This record gives sequence, structure tokens and C-alpha cells, in this order.
Amino acid sequence: MIESYKIAGHVFSVESIYPDVHKYCRDYRTDEPPEFTLRVTPEDIEYERALSAADKTFPDGYLEELAVYRKIAELAPSFNTFLFHGSCVAVDGKGYLFTAKSGIGKSTHAKLWCDLFSDRAVMVNDDKPLIRVEKDGVFIYGTPYNGKHRRGSNICVPLTAICLLSRGKENHIEKITEKAAYPVLFAQTYRSKDPIVLQKTLTLLDGMLSHVRLYDLKCNMKIEAAKTAYEGINEPDATLDQ
Repeated sequence: MIESYKIAGHVFSVESIYPDVHKYCRDYRTDEPPEFTLRVTPEDIEYERALSAADKTFPDGYLEELAVYRKIAELAPSFNTFLFHGSCVAVDGKGYLFTAKSGIGKSTHAKLWCDLFSDRAVMVNDDKPLIRVEKDGVFIYGTPYNGKHRRGSNICVPLTAICLLSRGKENHIEKITEKAAYPVLFAQTYRSKDPIVLQKTLTLLDGMLSHVRLYDLKCNMKIEAAKTAYEGINEPDATLDQ
């Protein structure tokens, strides 16, 4: 099966074995001529199965979905873009990205922003957005790979801030340095085994850090957490508690 998709501003032709990936990516389908051709092989599927050590029973169609996105992630640095693990919401057209280890609650926190801001907010991507770094700023894209709840939009917005999320009884946000944020952001960035692609990715990560404000956010899972975070980010010289 062959279909084309426009993701992060570029068109990929996907030649698959199973139909699952085409259903998964249907909101990104395009008739524009492809810039890249992605062909999935049985070996690609077995590679994804080997990486899924916790569960060897994933169906081949699902593993093929992962294989396609891995191929996109490998190509992305060639157009100043990289894959990142986090949840991004846009408010008034500006992107706010939350990242943490799995299970901390970044998806829940992003949804609180949507609840708080209602029509002013839109979920960009709830799991694996693509980030493009340019001289004039950083931009974050929705992708089909938007988490188990399928929360996301086929949009691009400027990335304003990144919050390193952790649980706390009280809500507290403060700015942090690039040095303090780097280990967490590095861990959440897709890292190719190809040294040339990896070096380009790390250069893009450094470029992102020089453009985007960085915060440590300790919060509970109540809607007041979203209010504290938003106010703290948009009053850059303030440290807020609530």
C-alpha cells in the first residue's frame, strides 16, 4: 500500500506492508508530490519488535507504524527538525511543551491547560511532536503520533517555553538554566545510532535551548496548576506559587 503524508512541512510517500499506518496517519494525507519515500521491510518490523522488550505480542501492523516514524525521525535532522517526547498545548497560538518521565502526568497537565483556556487552547501533540529549529525561532508540529488518547492537531506553532514536570503537593514554577535542563531534554530527544544524524540532532537541541525559555514545574493535578504555570511563564521575571 502506498500513500503520501505531509508531516512537519514535508511530504513522505509511505510504502507499507499492512494498512494500519495509513489509518493512523489519515489526517495528514496529501496529494502533493513526495520529497521522501519510506519503504517498510519485514526486517524493520522485527527491529521494532526487538526493541519492545516488555511486550513481544504487539501486532505487526502496530510495529510497522513505529517503523515508519523511526524512518521519519532519522530523516528529520536533514531539515532542521527532531523528534521529542513530550506533550504540547498551544494557547493563543503559542506552544508550551511539558516533558517528564512516563507516568509523571504531562498529558494530564496539558489537558488541564485545555480545560482552563477552553477555546483559546488546542492540543498540538500529546506524545511525540516534531520540533524545527530556525535562526528566527523554534516551531513545534503536530504529528499523527500523538499518544494513546490521540490528542493532537495538524498544526505548527512557535514554541514559547518548555517545562520539566514533576509532582508536588503545591504548585510552583521557576526558570532554570540550559545546563540544569539539558540532561532531561537530552533523555527525551530521539537519538539516532547514526553518528552524523546524532550530531546534527544535538546541534538542533542546543539551538532550541538558546531560543526557548526553560522552567522547572512542580505541580499537583488540579486546574490551579495550569494557572500557576501559565502565569509563571508569561511573567518571566517572577517565581509564582499557588
